[in-house]
Amino acid sequence: MTAQGGSVAPAPRSCRNRDESNCWPWHFNTESNFYYVEQLIHSSCRMLHFFTRSKRFLAASLFTFTTQHVSLRLAWILQNLVEVQNAIEEESCCFGTIDTWLLHKLTKGSEFATDFSNASTTGLFDPYEMCWSSFITSLLSIPLSLLPPVRDTSFNFGSVDEEIFGVPIPIMALVADQQAAMFGECCFQTGDVKLTMGTGTFLDINTGSYPQQNVGGFYPLIGWKIGQEVVCLAESNAGDTGTAIKWAQQLDLFTDASETEKMAKSLEDSEGVYFVPCFSGLQAPLNDPCACASFMGLKPSTSKYHLVRAILESIAFRNKQLYEVMQKEIHIPVTNIRADGGVCKNSFVMQMTSDLINEKIDRPVHLDMSCLGAASLAGLAVGFWTDKEELKKLRQSETVFKPQKKWQEYEMSMENWVKAVKRSMNWYNKT
Repeated sequence: MTAQGGSVAPAPRSCRNRDESNCWPWHFNTESNFYYVEQLIHSSCRMLHFFTRSKRFLAASLFTFTTQHVSLRLAWILQNLVEVQNAIEEESCCFGTIDTWLLHKLTKGSEFATDFSNASTTGLFDPYEMCWSSFITSLLSIPLSLLPPVRDTSFNFGSVDEEIFGVPIPIMALVADQQAAMFGECCFQTGDVKLTMGTGTFLDINTGSYPQQNVGGFYPLIGWKIGQEVVCLAESNAGDTGTAIKWAQQLDLFTDASETEKMAKSLEDSEGVYFVPCFSGLQAPLNDPCACASFMGLKPSTSKYHLVRAILESIAFRNKQLYEVMQKEIHIPVTNIRADGGVCKNSFVMQMTSDLINEKIDRPVHLDMSCLGAASLAGLAVGFWTDKEELKKLRQSETVFKPQKKWQEYEMSMENWVKAVKRSMNWYNKT
C-alpha cells in the first residue's frame, strides 16, 4: 500500500544497508510475529481460494508485507513501546495517518476522524466492505478502538480552532495524496489513468464503483466517496523516481534537474549502460525488498551523459512495466492517461514512456495536482463549484505526448534492462 505516516509514535529507524540484525521486515526475530502472520494469511487465503476460486483470496495469498505498510509500523510500535501499551490500557491512545493527525491538531483535539481514501491506504481497511478489517487488525493485534471513524472525502470535519489563524476556517475535505492527484487531474471516468512521477512513480486507474483485486501488484483503493458516489482505484507504484535524479545531482552529474533532458537527447543511446532504480528495493511486479540499485554495462568510454540517460531510461522502463501489469490484470479499457509530478517536466521521459506504452499522455499546465484535488473536493463541499463538469473546464493541458516510435525499437534495450534488474535482485541478506 502507499506509505502513510502514523501519528501514534515514530517507526523504527530505517537501515540504509538493509542487512543489520534489527532491520525489519527483512529480519524476523523472536520478538516479532510478522513473518508468522504473513504465513497465516497465505495459508488461510490459499484454502479459501481453493474452495471459492475468488481472485480476491488468490491475491491475498500472494500478499507480502513491506515497510511501506503503516499497518506493520503500528504493529511494531504496539509490540515494542511500553508507553504506548500503557496508553492503550488507559484508553488515552489513538492512531491515524497524517490527515487524522492534522485534523486533530488544527481542531485542538476536538475532532478525530479520517476519510475513505486515507483509510484504504493503510492496509487495515477492507475496501469491499467499506470498513476497518477486523480480520487484519486481529491478526496484527491492533485494537479497533485505536482507529478513527471513517467519513466521506467531502465532509464537514469541523473548523480550525480560531486561535490558530484568527478565524474558524471550516475543514471540508480530507483526501490521500494519490487520490487527490487523481481528482485534480479530473480522472472521473472509469478507465481514466493517472501517472504520477515524483519521488516515486504511482500508476492509478479509475475502476468505477467497485474495487478490483489482482495478483500482479495493483491493489484496490477508495479514490473518494461523496455522498452515495464511491469511486475506486487500482494502484501500483515504483520507488526511486525523483530520488534517483536527486542522487545523480548530489554526485555532481549535473547542476539542475532541468539539464538532464538536454543531456539525454544529446546521445543516440546510453551505449549499453543500464541503471536499476531501487534504492528502496523493487516494488511491483517483482516485489523484492532485497534488490539493490546498480549501474551495469559501464565502459571506459562511459560519460556522465550516458549515466544520466540510463537513469532517465530506467524511469520510462519502469513505467512500461507497471503499464503492462495494469493491462494484464485490470480488464478495463483505458480512456485517458494524464501525468503529473515533478519528473513529468522531463520531456525525454514523457516521450519515451508514450512510445513504450503506445498511448497519448497528457501533461497539464499545473503539475501539483494533489493540492488542486484537495481544493476541488473542499470547493464542491461548500458549493464554490456546483459539479465536476465545472472542474473539467478548469484543467488545462500543456502538452500531449504522442507515440513517435514503435515500442519494438526499444525492445532490445528493455530486454537488457530487465536482465540488469534480475541481476540486482536478492542482493541484501534477508536474515
